[in-house]
Amino acid sequence: MEIFALLETLEDILEKSKSVPFTDKCMVERTVILDIIKEIRLKLPDELKQAKWIKEERERIIAEAQKDADDIVKEAENRIISMIDEHEITKKAYDKKTEIIAEANDMYREVMKDTNKYVDGILANIEDSLSKLAESLGNVEVSIQNNLETIQNNRKELK
Repeated sequence: MEIFALLETLEDILEKSKSVPFTDKCMVERTVILDIIKEIRLKLPDELKQAKWIKEERERIIAEAQKDADDIVKEAENRIISMIDEHEITKKAYDKKTEIIAEANDMYREVMKDTNKYVDGILANIEDSLSKLAESLGNVEVSIQNNLETIQNNRKELK
């Protein structure tokens, strides 16, 4: 993933930067660092857009499944109305309506289960990416802290 490469570049720049004498600071080219940060910002929204798309797709699938279920129920009701003339036909129509509704509900549950599984997989991937990003940022922080301690130790030796 490009974000991790950019973070490694930042880390390399900080590690290779020159120290300001008698301080715990280092000198870096501001424009280089700012350009890398801009690139990181541009890369992050792709994962966020992907999560948003997944949410919208899930809602679309749910709405479509609900529409299909409603259509099936309406079709069953229309069949029942047209068969009301005879008692046996009415009973069969009612049974068929119940069966169709049960099938529609089963289909709906199956679609929901598959959709949730799909969304969970995508979210797990995003969670993993964000965890790796957080870990990389933590490594940068540790590297900076180590450099700071080295500089402080060097200053103590100079005194």
